[in-house]
Amino acid sequence: MDRRTFVRTAGLIATSAAVGGTALPAAAQPAAARPTPPAPPSFPVVKQVRAGELDVGYAELGPAGGTPVVLLHGWPYDIHSYAEVAPLLAARGYRVIVPYLRGHGSTTFLSPDTFRNAQQYVVARDVVALLDALHIRRAVLAGYDWGSRTADIVAALWPERVRALVSVTGYLITNRAANETPIEPEREWAWWYQYYFATERGRLGLEDEHYRKELARVVWKFSSPTWRFDDATFDRTAAAFTNPDYAAIVLHNYRWRLGLADGDPRFDDVEARLAAGPKIGVPTVTIDGELDPFTPPGEGAGYRAMFTGPYDHRTFRGIGHNVPQEAPAAFARAVVDADRL
Repeated sequence: MDRRTFVRTAGLIATSAAVGGTALPAAAQPAAARPTPPAPPSFPVVKQVRAGELDVGYAELGPAGGTPVVLLHGWPYDIHSYAEVAPLLAARGYRVIVPYLRGHGSTTFLSPDTFRNAQQYVVARDVVALLDALHIRRAVLAGYDWGSRTADIVAALWPERVRALVSVTGYLITNRAANETPIEPEREWAWWYQYYFATERGRLGLEDEHYRKELARVVWKFSSPTWRFDDATFDRTAAAFTNPDYAAIVLHNYRWRLGLADGDPRFDDVEARLAAGPKIGVPTVTIDGELDPFTPPGEGAGYRAMFTGPYDHRTFRGIGHNVPQEAPAAFARAVVDADRL
């Protein structure tokens, strides 16, 4: 090959590579040329505190003297739903507390003899016990899924402890008698897993370490159809499902809601109060994820009357069920705005 031919051939190769025609395959590139995907954000430290009947694991960010904000996760999720929200709020000067709910992560029971109860009142009582243990008089509460229900109950029963509320899907306090009434089949189908948990087959599936993890993955994909999470993000949260009480707590929560499991009879009176639908008077922002299969129709109109204090409602377009992890900046903004109502 003469010099002119060599130069022309080299030029063609360079041009072709620039448009992707003859670039080296990825496997042939040196390892340093292939960027490593960044690790999903996490909390550097998880603290522990005895609160009520639990040893509660929680993350804490922000100045100790800041306005307290407690962020409550749902199922099948964990504190990392707030891994991006918490730093945003901490940067605004809030003291951010993100606890593992009972049966999740490092939150464990102090006694092996304690009833592994997950009726709605006791989960809410856990939050009040946590506030007491951390010497917090009042806090902004924000949550979705189990976290919304829990925050709603604290706001309804202990309004003096709640500075403001952010509640995804609005008013979620459970009336077990009302739960016996069928709903539209398309919406009923979205709840397939709670009926699965009502069976012995479902119990065995949830107790199986592999199936419980894959079940959570299925629920994530169904409930958040536009959220493109990676394996590292999912695995980081799935580690919280190895808690020894995880299956018992999840099963009791859903079976209790369907009237298939008893709660603690000491709390029958307060559960009757909750079933009656107490109004919530603290400043509140409610959020609906537009693509959340559990979002009721009507842009929040169906539950608007349950909130009697300063109020705002938002629908997050293109967002599914796990609102804080899918739209962290908008969720953080809702917390700040609720605190200013």
